[in-house]
Amino acid sequence: MIGKPTVIPVHKTHPFVAFGTPKPSLLENRILSQPTTIIRQATLDMAKVVEFAKDKPSSATRVCYTGDTGAGKSHLLQQTIQHCYAQKWIVISIPRAFATVNSTTPHTYDLRTRTYLQPEFAYQTLQRILTVNEAQLSTLSSLQTYDLGRAASVPPTEKPLTIPAGSPLPDLIQEGLNDSADAPLVLDALMTELQAQEQHPVLLAIDDFQALFARTLYLDPHFTAIQSYHLSMPRLLMQFASGQRSFGRGAVFGALTTTNSQFPISNDVYLALDLDAERWASPYDKHHKPMQEYLKGILPLHIPTGMTPTEAAGLFEIWMGRNALFADGNDALFLSKYTDSNGNPRNFVWNGLLRSLEGSPLVIDRRKPYPQYNLA
Repeated sequence: MIGKPTVIPVHKTHPFVAFGTPKPSLLENRILSQPTTIIRQATLDMAKVVEFAKDKPSSATRVCYTGDTGAGKSHLLQQTIQHCYAQKWIVISIPRAFATVNSTTPHTYDLRTRTYLQPEFAYQTLQRILTVNEAQLSTLSSLQTYDLGRAASVPPTEKPLTIPAGSPLPDLIQEGLNDSADAPLVLDALMTELQAQEQHPVLLAIDDFQALFARTLYLDPHFTAIQSYHLSMPRLLMQFASGQRSFGRGAVFGALTTTNSQFPISNDVYLALDLDAERWASPYDKHHKPMQEYLKGILPLHIPTGMTPTEAAGLFEIWMGRNALFADGNDALFLSKYTDSNGNPRNFVWNGLLRSLEGSPLVIDRRKPYPQYNLA
């Protein structure tokens, strides 16, 4: 089982297509022509956690994958998504959580909640949730009437948005898709309904998890940075990650990204996930108390830095079997790349196997003209 290469069949309603994947995984999938993975010991451990969580509220299973750069945290999160999707869970994936805080989508101030709504991001999230989970959502109906009113950007003369009890959840989502200004309110109502139902377990998967607890790039009218818990999308995700809101059945999984220099891992995340062993802690480190409240109870699941030889052999088989490399797939190549990378999955692929695509250095013949070399 461990080290077995596995091809993930994808289609237009698959989470990897509708929600997307992190950029490194996207590039690998393009080279391999389709998503492919291997079974690791961490994969089996993840399956046990998912099996434990399927009949319990999500507040009991809030996990964040931690580990060194390139250990496979994001890849294991994708395996979690695929596993739950195959088990007919309702899947909600945020593959690039930094997009909720990097000021790439509009935000509007809501006088009722005194927070900032993100209508475009909420609209896209609703659209993707419906695309991936339409079959499961069609079996569910709203349990209460929602008099959602209107967002602050809509003239108050318009009729308030009312969704009666008993409406199918796809119809509820469609109300938010009819007008993006209503999307944040409808998304919150949808999550409330998913909290109340226990017919289907729900997975909330968040990559770039640390970005939710970092300084945002959104500014208020006084050009002061807005805290992430004052923005509707990060706040919604943080409420489920902290257990303040909980699905009737399901789990919340996150994965840290250590290579995002714009949104690095904050002191609060280091403290809450017990990562201080990976750096020099100081008694003068600043901590943000509200952030610590949102991080309470999250279980860190450490991913080993290096693959075992069996796991590495499965990964090597994937890249050689898909004809993605020009080099001969022999034992000498495998052992040299495995040794050079110390078993680190990312280094094994990007700094090892993919380096075999590079040819010999260019030999410049100065007797031949441009463009072989620069005449200047």
